[in-house]
Parts: sequence; structure tokens; C-alpha cells
Amino acid sequence: MSEKVLIYSPLPEERISELAEQFTVVTARQDSPEFREALSTATGLIGRGLEVDAQLLDQAPLLKVVSNISVGYDNLDITELTKRGILATNTPDVLTETTADAIFGLLIATARRIPELDKYVKEGHWDTRLHPSLFGVDVHGKKLGIIGLGKIGQAIARRGHFGFGMEILYHNRSRNPVAEKELGATYLEMDDLLQQADFVCLMAPQTPETVGMMSRREFELMKKSAIFINGSRGGLVNEDDLAAALKEGEILAAGLDVYVQEPIAKDHPFLDIPNLVTLPHIGSATAETRSNMEKMACRDLIAALKGETPEAVINEEVVANRV
Repeated sequence: MSEKVLIYSPLPEERISELAEQFTVVTARQDSPEFREALSTATGLIGRGLEVDAQLLDQAPLLKVVSNISVGYDNLDITELTKRGILATNTPDVLTETTADAIFGLLIATARRIPELDKYVKEGHWDTRLHPSLFGVDVHGKKLGIIGLGKIGQAIARRGHFGFGMEILYHNRSRNPVAEKELGATYLEMDDLLQQADFVCLMAPQTPETVGMMSRREFELMKKSAIFINGSRGGLVNEDDLAAALKEGEILAAGLDVYVQEPIAKDHPFLDIPNLVTLPHIGSATAETRSNMEKMACRDLIAALKGETPEAVINEEVVANRV
């Protein structure tokens, strides 16, 4: 039987052709009847953002691999996929430096109030010397606290340490001796990091344990002069508590690239908070990086359907069981 690949989010024609040369290919939006029909005979799924859970997998009895075009995979029920012997892949590493660029850029933009002051100029308010009430804060020489010092977290830390002379503090599930040696990074318990850091950058993965990890208590522990940046997943933050912390002056400002629901609603309370910089989840959003992510996802999908081991397997137990 020919392998059937179901593409559920946009891919360039070059990638679609690459898959179509080897497999039967169906392209369908995940909310369409065509998607549900194709799912019943699909052996491979590729795209970004689809919630792959037991209910969906019950409709895909022939599925062998899910190729997620993202480094994050909280949309995949890995336990369920593993139980059914279905490979799951993602696209790590290829987006590390690009995402670190974006998140450090968000940090600078928030600290120096760049979006707010751009609007100030364009709306014609700049008619005299800038009033101190519109001043930002320095980035160089400050304490950068990173929660989740994985590959992207380390790339952000390198930018802060080598580029801006920042002192690196971090909290992680385990110590990172490489970062400690290279960057002089200091491991701290979560509460200590929150109390000491001038910038708190959240880069932890979303798991049942990390959902809502930044809430009222955590914001109250931070310095009133501190800035909070979230470049991980929106679900790690209690958004009501963050809005309250900003409005009540518990922290100085925040910059977000991720939200609980994306896109956020047009009446979301975040949109009325001047000391909050909001980006539309641009972490890996450059033409070069997105193209490389799509290439990697297709390579891994092809490898899996040919019985080979993909480059970026999330549930390696499935590979071990196939041998």
C-alpha cells in the first residue's frame, strides 16, 4: 500500500512536490471535511499547531508518524503517540539562533520602550526634548535571569553576556555546567532568581508542571524595576495576574511573544497596557528559518515512512521498539 501524507498547514510547492514524488499527498485544512476523510487512511501527518490527542488518533488507525513543524510540541500527546507506536518529530536547533534574536530584540524593545516611542514620533508628539517620564532603562550590565536554560535560553544568555556584559542567572530542572563555565552563569532556585534579576526571561517548555508557573506570587517576588519577557509558551503565565502586576506597578514592564490563545482577542486586556510590548509569536518567523524548518520536517517525515530513523525524534522509545 502506498504511504499517504496529509498536509494540514501551508507548505511551499517545492516541499509538496518533494513529498508527492514518493507518496500520495493530500492537502487539507484541519477544520475541513477533506481533512477528516484523509485522516482515516493517512500514514503521515505534517504541519504546525494541530492538537494530536487520543480522539484524533482514533480516527487515524494507519498513522506512523507526526512531523511537527515547530520546536515546541505541547500540541502533541506524546504518551498517546508512544503507546500506539507512532513516531513524533519536531524541528529543534534550526531555529535556535533566530528565536534568540527575536526574544533578545523583544527585551531591548521593552526596556527602551521602542514601540511606544515609535508611535510617539509618528503621531506627531515629538515637538520638544523627550520628557523623563518617557525614558527607558539600560540593558547593559544588568542581571538577566533565564528560566529554562535550554538551547534557546543559552543563545539568549550568550547575547546578554558577550554583547551587553550582563550577569547571567538561571533556573533549570538541572544544573548546566557548560553554561556556568562559558558564561559565568549562576544557578539559583526560582524564588531567588525572581528576587534578584533585572530581566526575567521565561524559556521553559510547557508541561503539566509548568502551566501557570508565573502567577501573582511570582510577579510580587520580582523587583518593581524588573522587566518580564515570555518567549516560551503562553500557558506558563497567568495572564490576568500579569495584567494586574503591570497595572499595579508590581513590575516595570513586560514583553510577550506568546499567549494562552493565539491570535489574542481584539478586546484582550493586554492591548490597553502601555508598558507591555506584544508581538504576534514571531520567534522563528524569518523566511530563511521557516524554510529550513519545513525542509527538516519533510526530511524526517520521509525517513520515518521509509522505515529509517528521523533526525529529530521526540519519542525515541518508538524507534527502539521498531529495532
